Amino acid sequence: MTTSELLEISGLRKEFPGRPPSVAVDDVSLTVREGETFALVGESGCGKTTLTRLLLRLLEPTAGSVRFDGTELLSLTGAELRPLRRQMQVVLQDPYSSMNPRMRIADIVGEPLVTHEEWARGRRGRAAVRERAGELLDSVGLDAGILDRYPHEFSGGQRQRISIARALALEPRLVVLDEPTSALDVSVQARVLDLLAELQQRLGLTYFFISHNLAVVGQIADRVAVMRRGRIVESGEARQVFTEPQDAYTRRLLDAVPVPDPSRGRRVRAAQDDTAQDDTTRGNTARDDAA
Repeated sequence: MTTSELLEISGLRKEFPGRPPSVAVDDVSLTVREGETFALVGESGCGKTTLTRLLLRLLEPTAGSVRFDGTELLSLTGAELRPLRRQMQVVLQDPYSSMNPRMRIADIVGEPLVTHEEWARGRRGRAAVRERAGELLDSVGLDAGILDRYPHEFSGGQRQRISIARALALEPRLVVLDEPTSALDVSVQARVLDLLAELQQRLGLTYFFISHNLAVVGQIADRVAVMRRGRIVESGEARQVFTEPQDAYTRRLLDAVPVPDPSRGRRVRAAQDDTAQDDTTRGNTARDDAA
């Protein structure tokens, strides 16, 4: 593991009991470099969420290794893992479901501090946590005046910003973004993606970005891995994967991305048809040669 690699997953496998056992993650290996946005792409049910839970140690794998900044996470006890958990935070697809509807925003954003920081407890601690929560809200473009309000009073985009503020409370190095924009409309998606990019540049964050939407991934990712039926079928620099996909499944995912320019869409489809025809011709030639 080089100094530039923050997360390294090797030979990761997860089976669930059954006859036969159900394999959700099958021999997955990948690395995430510090400061980059690494995107994991695939359709629903391909194993993305299970892989995320494994790397956060919310599930125990059947086999494999997960190393964070050189430390093997799977060999740690709960007490040993606790200091590292603060360096790995998560933003979920539906922020409302991850918030206690009876808690005020100040308590929601400050909850990680109360859990992990001694100074955040007691009467003085509550005042300090409230002040810090206001600063975190300001960093995601929200006014500190909302501290005493409740989650149901906000739009989906605002709730996602609150969720991002909470994830930043412990100053993590890695933020796992599990479909963070899929529940938002297109205009709000763009603003949240811009916010994530700005925070990454300012704070030096590393993102592990999970999505089924290649249009969104194309706006934010540095590198991409494509997952199908629990396995990584293709990975590489985002630009290369998007412009020169090597796997047929990746090409099908790209075909499903809406193209606003009809003429460009026709050119893309024509190029893909030519590629498919060339593949067929090569296959027929190989069979003729074998005969």
